[in-house]
Amino acid sequence: MNWDQVEGDWKQFKGKAQQQWGKLTNDDLDVIAGKRTEMLGLLQKRYGHDKEQGEKAINDWLDGQK
Repeated sequence: MNWDQVEGDWKQFKGKAQQQWGKLTNDDLDVIAGKRTEMLGLLQKRYGHDKEQGEKAINDWLDGQK
């Protein structure tokens, strides 16, 4: 799966993202609105990830969305 699919159907993936990252609020998910850079920034903020850790977390999540 690639991020374009997530971005295109964000409403479907929003709940899955909340399950994966419980520290992200509904408001956070609305701000993300399918934008990968927003997701990365909020993972860094909420979980203390650096950019590399955040990218890995997003990629691992994407791999599990098949």
